[in-house]
Amino acid sequence: MAFYDLPLEELESYRPEIVEPADLDSFWSATLADHAFDPASVTAVPVDSALRTVVVHDVTFGGYAGDPIKAWLVTPADAQEPLPAVVEFLGMGGGRGFSFEHLRWASAGYAHLVMDTRGEGGHWGSGGETPDPHGNGPMVAGFVTRGIQDPEGYLWRRLFTDAHHAVEAAATLPQVDASRITVTGVSQGGGMTIAAAALNHRVIAAMPDVPFMAHLQRAVGLTDAGPYPDVVRFLHTHRDEAEQVMRTLSYFDGAALARRAQAPALFSTGLMDTTCPPSTVFAARNKWGELADGGGTAGTATRPAADIRVYPYNGHEGGEAYQWREQVAWLADLLATTPA
Repeated sequence: MAFYDLPLEELESYRPEIVEPADLDSFWSATLADHAFDPASVTAVPVDSALRTVVVHDVTFGGYAGDPIKAWLVTPADAQEPLPAVVEFLGMGGGRGFSFEHLRWASAGYAHLVMDTRGEGGHWGSGGETPDPHGNGPMVAGFVTRGIQDPEGYLWRRLFTDAHHAVEAAATLPQVDASRITVTGVSQGGGMTIAAAALNHRVIAAMPDVPFMAHLQRAVGLTDAGPYPDVVRFLHTHRDEAEQVMRTLSYFDGAALARRAQAPALFSTGLMDTTCPPSTVFAARNKWGELADGGGTAGTATRPAADIRVYPYNGHEGGEAYQWREQVAWLADLLATTPA
């Protein structure tokens, strides 16, 4: 492992041109209209667990196409009123696992909704419980090329819609203060965090950790590690589909979606990360909220600030517990200045 991407001083100001389809906004507006969230789809069943300092609910809500999406809701046992919430999205291949694996945010005083990821859950952790009933065409083993020949059928259209709806589902729960919902996630979950903040302006803060799916034109071909080489392998075989594949990816690029965010953010990256290269993370961070004020300076009264924590000698693991320590302090400071 070594430094291979741009030096930090260049990353801080790295704002590349991001290819955006002309109908990006209408694509997502139509997607969310055609697969609208149904509040009646939300159920929350108490779980009789061995845990005594937290209360656990097994949550189900309707995601893309109304498909049932599983989640855990973990809250402090002594909570007497609705709490600010942290909605968490998971890294690629993992599932929601056991409820007792998700204790930190509730222990810090938050309502914590952990969304299962459809069609995943078999690569690491303790498993998932949410199937993906929608078929795909030819693909490379893994997830990133599922439906990649058409944005309408691409897996991330479903995942980003699920992420949007998870925020809506959290807002319906009596344990949650619907005016104070934050989103977070690592890697794939970081990409879904960006999407949730861009697509659902109910979100008041976003914490994308070493996010995947940003600055895709650069990411594909830059690294031999992680999911991006799956796209290369797909195009190695489907030689005449490069233009269409890149068109599909452009609808899901985190750097493009980040421009549409309206809430403050805390990013993280590892400068030795070959899975989600630091330049792709900085591209999303540096474009965060760009459309909120027509392109002003980050952190102005109209454009939300996007902070970042950099771990120079770490790869895709990023800051891990160090980053959570940063997140919990950053979020507490933000909420202290945000009216309830």
